[in-house]
Amino acid sequence: MANLVLSECGIRPLPRIYTTPRSNFVSNNNKPIFKFRPLTSYKTSSPLFCSRDGFGRNWSLNVSVPLATTTPIVDESPLEEEEEEEKQRFDPGAPPPFNLADIRAAIPKHCWVKNPWKSMSYVLRDVAIVFALAAGAAYLNNWIVWPLYWLAQGTMFWALFVLGHDCGHGSFSNNPRLNNVVGHLLHSSILVPYHGWRISHRTHHQNHGHVENDESWHPMSEKIYQSLDKPTRFFRFTLPLVMLAYPFYLWARSPGKKGSHYHPESDLFLPKEKTDVLTSTACWTAMAALLICLNFVVGPVQMLKLYGIPYWINVMWLDFVTYLHHHGHEDKLPWYRGKEWSYLRGGLTTLDRDYGVINNIHHDIGTHVIHHLFPQIPHYHLVEATEAVKPVLGKYYREPDKSGPLPLHLLGILAKSIKEDHYVSDEGEVVYYKADPNMYGEIKVGAD
Repeated sequence: MANLVLSECGIRPLPRIYTTPRSNFVSNNNKPIFKFRPLTSYKTSSPLFCSRDGFGRNWSLNVSVPLATTTPIVDESPLEEEEEEEKQRFDPGAPPPFNLADIRAAIPKHCWVKNPWKSMSYVLRDVAIVFALAAGAAYLNNWIVWPLYWLAQGTMFWALFVLGHDCGHGSFSNNPRLNNVVGHLLHSSILVPYHGWRISHRTHHQNHGHVENDESWHPMSEKIYQSLDKPTRFFRFTLPLVMLAYPFYLWARSPGKKGSHYHPESDLFLPKEKTDVLTSTACWTAMAALLICLNFVVGPVQMLKLYGIPYWINVMWLDFVTYLHHHGHEDKLPWYRGKEWSYLRGGLTTLDRDYGVINNIHHDIGTHVIHHLFPQIPHYHLVEATEAVKPVLGKYYREPDKSGPLPLHLLGILAKSIKEDHYVSDEGEVVYYKADPNMYGEIKVGAD
């Protein structure tokens, strides 16, 4: 009967197909992907008429939807499993599908502009805060204020270091003379040899992520690690001692490397850089002499409270931040040798960190990935530049954990990394940190 009605309307009937009904679909892993939910029925109020005048008959066909129908509900668990599998398949040590030019093209043009007046405003702000804190603490001079002063002033010393760091990179201004003068004033005030540090830090950026050629917080090979005496190993892998390493690094560099940031004949420097190194060492010596003289003026105890303790808080900030920019990700990140290393791949092993309210105080140094790839970008453009390149970097960018007002969440990350990241293999061009399971037992035995 249905075929007759359809033929009278000029519609070719469909062939008869008999299927076995089933209630749901089943995936390969025998887990249901679709479930059915009954929907409210729909009825049509107007019939559909069709006619064939040649037969002189009118046939009417009322068409309606079923009283109840079903729509599939997608079970998202297989999608989540696919995303997890894709994440597991991602190899952070594999060459990225983009190049440095792609990243550069994504950065807004104004982010490359250096404004010396704006840079100087940050210097004036920080120096004013340093003197105000010292004057306030000296005036109040009580043991409720002093611990607060040490934390605040030590943090401000670290902020001065970051501004001098911008001078060393040339991101402070386009004027090399201005950069060097301001850099010397800022770094000498916190006992850092400006040019000696600037040159070694340049080496760090040019070789970031390289096992042997990197300069700052790079991994030791297993052979070098095993050659360390117990006191050195204890100092290097014990908190908080390892966070006091920076002055010793300036004097004698890292294990396995020779030279000093103060000596112009060091392996760190080229012959043409000898004058720069001597200039910075002379400025460092002048600052040290000034501090000694101030000990006679205000007394050694007062100098310890005003300068000595804040200096070591600054050192702890410096080691804390620089270490975590290259260590401590939940997934082990690669280090490279030989042909596998490139400037881009090495730079992509660096990490951004969120420091809460400290971000503004230490001039957004936590935006470290884009800084390592393009150190000439001024610090006040780093956040915007980072946001612009995230779509290009994709999974090669590791979003930092959000911080509370203070970056206390990073303390656990630091402790875990110090405990687990000890050395890398002597062989291989893509290597990852390994832990020495016997190290802390050896330290304990040695201590006994």
